[in-house]
Formats: sequence, structure tokens, C-alpha cells
Amino acid sequence: METKYIFVTGGVVSSLGKGIVAASLACLLEARGYRVTIQKFDPYYNVDPGTLNPYEHGECYVTEDGQETDLDLGHYERFTNMRTSRANNVTSGRIFQSVIDKERRGDYLGKTVQIIPHITDEIKRDIKILGETGQYDYVITEIGGTVGDIESLPFLESVRQLRWELGRDSVTVHLTYVPYLHAAKELKTKPTQHSVKQLQQLGIQPDILVLRTEKDVPAQMRVKIAQFCNVASDAVIQSMDCQSIYDVPLMLHSQHLDEIVMRLTGQTVKGEPDLTRWRSFLDRLHNASREVKIGLVGKYVELQDAYKSISEALVHAATYNDLKLNLTYIHSEQLDDNNAEQLLSGMDGVIIAPGFGQRGIEGKFSALKWLREHDIPTLGICLGMQCMVIEYARNVLGLQQANSTE
Repeated sequence: METKYIFVTGGVVSSLGKGIVAASLACLLEARGYRVTIQKFDPYYNVDPGTLNPYEHGECYVTEDGQETDLDLGHYERFTNMRTSRANNVTSGRIFQSVIDKERRGDYLGKTVQIIPHITDEIKRDIKILGETGQYDYVITEIGGTVGDIESLPFLESVRQLRWELGRDSVTVHLTYVPYLHAAKELKTKPTQHSVKQLQQLGIQPDILVLRTEKDVPAQMRVKIAQFCNVASDAVIQSMDCQSIYDVPLMLHSQHLDEIVMRLTGQTVKGEPDLTRWRSFLDRLHNASREVKIGLVGKYVELQDAYKSISEALVHAATYNDLKLNLTYIHSEQLDDNNAEQLLSGMDGVIIAPGFGQRGIEGKFSALKWLREHDIPTLGICLGMQCMVIEYARNVLGLQQANSTE
């Protein structure tokens, strides 16, 4: 079959879960036997997130080929059998760097370099590069940010152009927020209407709406949204809060998201996706009775996305050992020799997280000293492992000045 392209955009507010929706859709399509990959296009002008402070953008996820990428790529891999690479995450910085390099080499033959067509052509090339390998039936492209952001405009313009070029081989899924006003005790659809209108003003008509909501959106309200937004009523799907992010594929499947996408891209819907292993995982996740207590010592614990891959790896490891994870985040700046026992006692194991720079490092040394002396299983990751070496050199070998050189 010809490669089909699915574009996932977001509106109203950020952090609605476009990455989880994209990953869940990929999970469902893969369970139906299709070959699927996902890519993330980030509008910021850093060339990659490798130098970004975790407070800015959460963790930096490293792919098989060593590329430093957005944390959503971790979700893509956890929800599917795919392995991501440099081609799965592209930033505005990388796009502009590539265009400027071409201009300096004379590739544009003296043409005036502009957003259209040069930047948009470069974006379109990167969107299609995986599809043109012939290895995938569906390429899902998540556009970072929200509709209305200035920096997102070149990406959305590229999507508009591709929708015309690809025709029935493309679908747009738009994720919006339906807030619940507690004072009025009402769900409000106006933000979604405005978000879709902004997308339409850019020349993109969404085919499917996914409504991020904390309350059930009544069927009559979904019909109203469909009428206002020129979307089929059965293509308005709600994404409510779930017990776990891994419940989202089943929730979306119950509303036929995978079937809608298949029909829109000209595929025949036959039978049900094979979600046997997925349901088995969820059964173990939700029904484990024994608990394992793990502490995570780091300096970015206020933003748990900074340690997303670590926490999700622990969830999976606990689940496959029929254990329920009790994960406690411990701020290394608030930990010292005096309170280490209070904060760390009772843990079955502790992870010393990676990080940057001097801030919070002494708290890690205090934690490691107490953990070593009390024989608690400890894992140091990256800088955390280096801290284990330094702490041992200081407190066992007597090298009081031991630091990063060791």
C-alpha cells in the first residue's frame, strides 16, 4: 500500500498529550498489522534538545543512533515495537540550519531564500523522508506547540501543502481542550471552536477531533462540536483522564479511532486489533498486590518529566515482576547527612539520577554514603554513577578532595 500520513496538531493549551494520542494510535494500527512510525516536529530553534535545561522541556531522550531528541520519542517506543532515530525528531533549528547551509553552498542558485518555498520544502522533505523508504504503511507526524504559536506557522503551512499534495493519503487529527468550569458546573466547547477556526484559517481542515477532558463530554455536546467544526460526528472523540497512560489506546479504540483513520485513508476495516499482550500488561499493571518502594534522588524532581524514561522503566520493570511501583522523588538539594536516614529508610532500592553541574551534588553524596553503609541496592545513572565513584573515593579510600576528576 501507498504510505499514509497522519498529522497530529494541538490547540488551546500545551501538554494535552499529543504524544500519548499519537503513540496510542500507532499502537492500535500496529496491532492491526500495519507498519507504523512516528516523528515529532518541534518549533523551537535549538538544533536539538540536548543542551536544554530539563525545566524547559523535560528529559532528553537518546535514540539508537545516538541522537538527542524530545521525550515524546520515549513514549513512541514504549507504545510500539518501533525504534526511533535522528529522522524521528526535527526542530526548527535543524530545519533553518540545513537551509542556511544550502544557501551558503549555493544550492539555491542565488534565489532569495524565504519561508515559502525554501523552509516549507525542507520541512516537507523531512516529513516524507521516512515514508519514502518503503518501510512504513503509516507515518504519524506530531507537530509540537499549539495552533496560534508564531513559531509553529511554517510547520502548519507545510502540513497544509502536503494535505493538498497527498489527498486521501493523509489525515489530520486535532487535539483540543474542553475545560470544566466548577463554578458554573459546565463543560465549555468555545475554546475548541476557536482552536479549530484558527486551524481552518491556516488552510487545514481537521478530519478527527480528540477532546482532552476531565469530565465526560455528552454525545449531544460532541454533535454540537462536530457541526461547528465541519467534522463528522463520529470523528469527535474524547480523551478523558485514565488510571494510566497505557489505558489510552483501549479508550481510543473503544471510540473507533483506528477504524476512522483506516476508512479515511481508504483501508478496509476487518476484525479487531490484536491487543492480547497489551491487555495482559494492563492486567498485571492494575492488579499487582505486592509493592516495591523505590526512591529517586535528583535535583529536577519538581518536574517529573525530567526523569520520564527512568520512571516509566521502573513501571515496566515492576509490572513484569507483578509488583506495584511506589516511586518517591527526593530532592537532592534538600538532602544531607542529617536527614538522609529519614528520607531514605524503608526503600527497597534507590536510583541516583543524572543531572548537570554542581547544584544538588552534595545531597547525592550524602544519600550514597547512607545507602552504602546500610546496604541498600543503589543504581547510579550517568552523573549518578560518577557520584558513586566520588563518594567511595572520599569516604572509603580517604581521598577527601575527590571530585569529578576521579
